Amino acid sequence: MASPSEIARAAAILRRGGLVAFPTETVYGLGANALDEEAVDKIYRAKGRPAQSPLIVHVHSVAEARRYAAAWPGSAQRLADAFWPGPLTMVLPKTADIPPQVTAGLDTVGLRVPAHPVALDLLKAAELPVAAPSANRFMGLSPTLAAHVRRSLATAAEMVLEGGPSAVGLESTVVSLAGEQPLLLRPGAITAKQLGEVLGVEVQRAVATAEGAHAAPGMHPRHYSPRTPLRLLSADDPIPEGHVVWVWWKSPRPANASIELPSSPQGYARSLYRALHDADDLAMDLIAVECPPGDAAWLAIWDRLLRAQS
Repeated sequence: MASPSEIARAAAILRRGGLVAFPTETVYGLGANALDEEAVDKIYRAKGRPAQSPLIVHVHSVAEARRYAAAWPGSAQRLADAFWPGPLTMVLPKTADIPPQVTAGLDTVGLRVPAHPVALDLLKAAELPVAAPSANRFMGLSPTLAAHVRRSLATAAEMVLEGGPSAVGLESTVVSLAGEQPLLLRPGAITAKQLGEVLGVEVQRAVATAEGAHAAPGMHPRHYSPRTPLRLLSADDPIPEGHVVWVWWKSPRPANASIELPSSPQGYARSLYRALHDADDLAMDLIAVECPPGDAAWLAIWDRLLRAQS
């Protein structure tokens, strides 16, 4: 775990416009001062990220989030009371303080208070909002360990803070509160049903568009992909020929290598990216993944796996 002196050094890097990779409960992020246009541009260059993909702004408290939201409806307060700090990003109208590079030119911004103690300590020490996508090359596997960051981004970050394995393991749920009705822009650990129970309305999932700025990160058709081709297989599908890693939760099968995942959606999500990183390191011809269950608790996992397919 990062020490107080390391957090202080990382905060100083952020204040002078540098990049820092840091742990959150979802995945590790690559952070820059969200108010510094040049610093934000460094994130896009380091990741090879397209300009139409906005960044999430991380803050350490609800009060800080309200500083950068031009409107704060009652729905935002109810969700903050229920889920912050935690794996929920709320998209709201932004203030002029947030530069257009952060939001892909949109008049909204995604705001989140992460739950990881290192992330919160860093945000408090830096005394500024931190724009941070996942700390990996664009469309690649998200990092859930500091070692994953170092392999993916090499020297792009001036400092990588240690925080252990990410406890949630999938990127945050993103919900838009900028329109008349809440919209689920990206599924995550907090489900649409949970959001609806707090808000008292059904939360529908938004349809991603191929053109223009995306309303939230992670809305590209292909994303979260290992270097090795990945294919989802049902119980009836044969294992393809060649050197294959079989990633399974229910059905062990003969293959060149095998990685078992937990059978609960929370455990599976926590372990998924690490398993895919490990499978990638084996340099096989294919990563074959057993299809997970189809009920609503597995929606975020299905979302990531479908986007990861080659």
